[in-house]
Amino acid sequence: MPKVKKHRMSIAIDMTPLVDVAFLLLTFFMLTTQFRPPEDIQVSLPPSHAKSKMPESDVITITFSPDGKYYFGLDSQQLRAQLFGERNKLKASIPVTLEEMTDLAQQARSANPKLRTIIKGDRTGPYGPAEDVMNALQKANIARFELVTTVQTD
Repeated sequence: MPKVKKHRMSIAIDMTPLVDVAFLLLTFFMLTTQFRPPEDIQVSLPPSHAKSKMPESDVITITFSPDGKYYFGLDSQQLRAQLFGERNKLKASIPVTLEEMTDLAQQARSANPKLRTIIKGDRTGPYGPAEDVMNALQKANIARFELVTTVQTD
């Protein structure tokens, strides 16, 4: 007498929990990602061969445009609110004069001594504003600063 074969039962895998986990992870990463705020002034940076990275925290950013305007930015909202008031707390950079820049740099460094200074300038602009910024930083007793450039590939 021949044996009767049992029919195999197909396995059904429920994919609903996998989809839930995927969407939870996606939501988590979307909510915890910190996006860089758009800059108030667009500058085309000069090229260089340096490959050191720009620091991302504890930074004073001084930007000068080709038309001679100066912008002072801080990465800390609390420090921005302390120096510029609550209404400027969310602005990435605030227009300032050279005289104000010296005082603001001194106040910012006294509030947070770990601050590093970064200078950004347009490559088509004159060198005079860069020299003025460096002189203002010297008056504020800031001897170390970094110039931001783009990496040039040959």
